[in-house]
Amino acid sequence: MTTVQPARTEAPPTALEQSASTVPAIPGPVAAKPDPRYLALRNFAISMSIFNILGYTVLGFEQPWTWPLFALAVGYSAEIVIELITARAHRRVPEFLGKGARGMFTFLLPAHITALAANMLLYANDRFWPIAFAVLVGIGQKSLLRAPINGRMRHFMNPSNLGISAALLLFPWVNVAPPYHFTENVPDAISIMIPVVIITAGTVLNTMLTKKVLLIVGWLGGFVIQALLRAWVWDVALWAALIPMTGVAFVLFTNYMITDPGTTPSRPRNQFMFGAGVAMVYGLLMVFNVVYTLFFAVTIVCLIRGISWWIISATRRGERDLPRAVVQEREPVPSTI
Repeated sequence: MTTVQPARTEAPPTALEQSASTVPAIPGPVAAKPDPRYLALRNFAISMSIFNILGYTVLGFEQPWTWPLFALAVGYSAEIVIELITARAHRRVPEFLGKGARGMFTFLLPAHITALAANMLLYANDRFWPIAFAVLVGIGQKSLLRAPINGRMRHFMNPSNLGISAALLLFPWVNVAPPYHFTENVPDAISIMIPVVIITAGTVLNTMLTKKVLLIVGWLGGFVIQALLRAWVWDVALWAALIPMTGVAFVLFTNYMITDPGTTPSRPRNQFMFGAGVAMVYGLLMVFNVVYTLFFAVTIVCLIRGISWWIISATRRGERDLPRAVVQEREPVPSTI
């Protein structure tokens, strides 16, 4: 036999309890999660700075040691002046104002990378102005060559790569840095370790921050495939087609040039296609004996990507402008069967 207990009646809340229940809880301090893009840019800039310091003190870079300082001065000045002009034209506050030293540091990171990359990878004998030209092109194009990507206007050309490509096209006597440029003054054992260190640092950076591993996989796999195709169809020596992969310049290009976070896709499948596309364009240019193929291949693929975004945007805009009746005619009629 069970006994039914009488239901308990709750006492009405007091006025103090009612007032306390209406006061919103004050959240405690929440640590802001670092922006992966900022971390990637910062680590890119630190890596480039360290490599340049080692290059002029240990490795044997042949340009004057003052040139990276001049390139940075040109890059910083161009970035600030262009931002001031752009902000005035769009009637907004420049990005670096009101954010303190950290804001200016973050704002100048892309210019820092572009300036050091152009100076490190180009060889213009004793003339600095082609280097300055490459830096200006790389930084200035970001305000001109833009496309509607994922709902907002963004630049689509790799800054460092486009600046270097423009200098190589317009000045035939300018060359890329020779292969021995990165290991000239070190013993053989250390010269073998240099690409290993670069690969390790680049792999960590692209795995943890830029998330561009599949892009690198597509690029390396496509590079091997184009080498095999050229050996099979055009009778190119396979070892000659693959030997660029053993150089420090190729390792730097793979880990620090082609994986630019701002001008490469973010979706895994698109990353793979982008990397494989660069490799296929590289192989096609090699068939036609085009020099400086690595840089021109990235330039062509980035340009194709930008044009495709404009085409997609125009197509979507045209569909939105169509009369409703036309849109309904295009929609499939549901089957009654």
